[in-house]
Amino acid sequence: MSVQRSASGTSTGFQLIYPPRLSRATVDRAEPLRLDAERLLTGWPKARVLLVDEKGRAPIRPDVNDAYTVVTRPATDFGAEPPADATLLGEQDEVAYWTMRGRPSLVDGDDPSEWQDLRARGADLDPTSAGLMVSAVAVLNWHDNAGFCARCGSPTAPTHAGWMRVCAKCAHEEYPRTDPAIICLVHDGGSGSSAHVLLARQPVWPPGRYSVLAGFVEAGESLEACVAREIEEEVGVAVSDIRYLGSQAWPFPRSLMVGFAAVADPAQPLRPLDGEIAEAFWLTRAELRNALRSGDWVTGDGKPLLLPPPVSIARTMLDSWAAAG
Repeated sequence: MSVQRSASGTSTGFQLIYPPRLSRATVDRAEPLRLDAERLLTGWPKARVLLVDEKGRAPIRPDVNDAYTVVTRPATDFGAEPPADATLLGEQDEVAYWTMRGRPSLVDGDDPSEWQDLRARGADLDPTSAGLMVSAVAVLNWHDNAGFCARCGSPTAPTHAGWMRVCAKCAHEEYPRTDPAIICLVHDGGSGSSAHVLLARQPVWPPGRYSVLAGFVEAGESLEACVAREIEEEVGVAVSDIRYLGSQAWPFPRSLMVGFAAVADPAQPLRPLDGEIAEAFWLTRAELRNALRSGDWVTGDGKPLLLPPPVSIARTMLDSWAAAG
């Protein structure tokens, strides 16, 4: 299978008009700090801790700027030094941010209704909160599933401020996992309101929910080759002019969504893959713009159309393509 890439400056190009919601971050990950035991200890009294429960929910409140922010707690609430199960998220303005598993405490005056997850509130978070929460959810998910060595099955223990686990028996080192997945907006390369974009629906989605196509990268496969393979497998369409757009973490439980655009001929017959794609169809830019303005909408041929939520990179890609041309 050949993979065609576009040259820069072609008429098929468009760029993301805003960063994907979960790619925003302001806190320095401060990797060298993870190995500086003295600084970790001396910085603990003014550090902050973000608690996240097993369902990926954290306390989130609206702020004065109509955005939402995660609520952190003083690190000293959890002892005089970093607990073994705490993970360093980074540092900002000389304040270290950590994360741990936790739940709302009525004794401490917590409001359980404030605990929300990234799917529900991620798009509304300010950049600092978005970066903290995405990293917290991702790294805690990894800890939950890395308690035993992949080589010998013995227990592992966290080290490096939570960014490495070491086997107690064979000393094998484990690091947080990220699984790359491509997500691709396929369009016809046209301009203006009559250009077309390809949308599809998975069988498990509610009726009317459509998005762009996506799939996991296989071992030994390039990102571009994955784009071409997934589109052909899922809807039977050959693509060209494959271009990188942007990326964002999708910690459900540990994905990285890598966004691309590609061009295909709408004259090709669509062949949705049984069990993977319930239906697929081409939509004009004018129809997509109408859907974005209207929210829940019905296309010209009667199809209900519910677009991806703002927290997803798919929505960023659709917004950007709709604004082009």
